[in-house]
Amino acid sequence: MDRFDQLLATIIERRSGDPATSYVAKLTAKGRAKGRPKMAQKLGEEAVEVVIAAISGDRAGLVSEGADLMFHLAVLLADAGLTFDDVRAELERREGVSGLEEKAKRAT
Repeated sequence: MDRFDQLLATIIERRSGDPATSYVAKLTAKGRAKGRPKMAQKLGEEAVEVVIAAISGDRAGLVSEGADLMFHLAVLLADAGLTFDDVRAELERREGVSGLEEKAKRAT
């Protein structure tokens, strides 16, 4: 099991924990969708922090914020009933396709 799969397994295990003692359970209780978007908001905040670290040339910050971003992505994926295998499958589907071509397909 790779590190991301292990992370996701831990998150799935902690989703039903006590929100008073588990950050994952607390995020799960706050939700991800319309009306209760805390999970999605946290992912967005972490993405912005990754961008800030990248722009400022902060390599250590980029690594740290990148880890936070992946963690919050895993929380969101788990809540949606998805896994990193779903993301891997999408990346495999895109293999060999120009990024510009892929983006153009999504715009239509």
